[in-house]
Amino acid sequence: MTDRALAVVRAGALTTVQDLGRPGHAHLGVPRSGALDRPAADLVNRLTGNPPEAAVLETTVNGCAVRPRSTVTMAVAGAPCRVTVDGRPVAWGAPVRVPAGALLDVGPAMSGLRSYVGVCGGIAVEPVLGSRSTDLLSGLGPPPLTDGTVLPLGRPTGVHARVDVAPQPAPPAELVLRVTLGPRDGWFTPEALRTFVSRPYRVSPASNRIGLRTEGAALERARPGELPSEGMVLGAVQVPPDGRPVVFLADHPTTGGYPVIGVVRAADLPAAAQAVPGTPVRFVAVRRR
Repeated sequence: MTDRALAVVRAGALTTVQDLGRPGHAHLGVPRSGALDRPAADLVNRLTGNPPEAAVLETTVNGCAVRPRSTVTMAVAGAPCRVTVDGRPVAWGAPVRVPAGALLDVGPAMSGLRSYVGVCGGIAVEPVLGSRSTDLLSGLGPPPLTDGTVLPLGRPTGVHARVDVAPQPAPPAELVLRVTLGPRDGWFTPEALRTFVSRPYRVSPASNRIGLRTEGAALERARPGELPSEGMVLGAVQVPPDGRPVVFLADHPTTGGYPVIGVVRAADLPAAAQAVPGTPVRFVAVRRR
């Protein structure tokens, strides 16, 4: 192992390697995966001089702590959190020079759920099907990090962005998801369709990288039975037997047998990555573009 490496001292509740994901393999049963909050991942790559496809760390709830073996530029963004180097506070949302052997500690999220850690050169684990992303559903890519894991780093390819302030949206107080109805909206009663786009839901604690589960009014079916398994897309809103909508996120299955009442626009999904349990969710019907 060269000195271009990052040692994991504290892995946290769930820290994974993520990049742009592996789209284009659904016909093989392989989910897309990739960073849930893509704008935050893109930002830490810009701040550290990386191209958009470079792999970063995605932390969940309580952050992580890592120790580079050589002096590197790093950045933390996404969910606001306290960031320290060897116990001294450093900037969040800005490039930070971390000396070799120093400990970068990413604290618990103060709001939102997921913080992103970028490092110059990117995380250089071996790609699988063109991506370095951890996929929790299929098990492809590197496993979730554990204490003591050592991650190889790539070579820097650019100069980090020099900014005083990196504007980022705050984690949502209310998650508003624009949804195009279909293809199986006909499986639900007219009252259920009105409920879906007019009644508030809440983010369930059972949500994860596979799907954002909701709590609220159950949606009544207009017809019984189940569908044969059919293809699923990112943002599909599937309704299981309990009647509560589930929004498919990056690690979603590629097929499913429950009816899809609608599909959320991709631009609205990054906010779902930061929506804590209990956050109000509102589905807003829009026309196909």
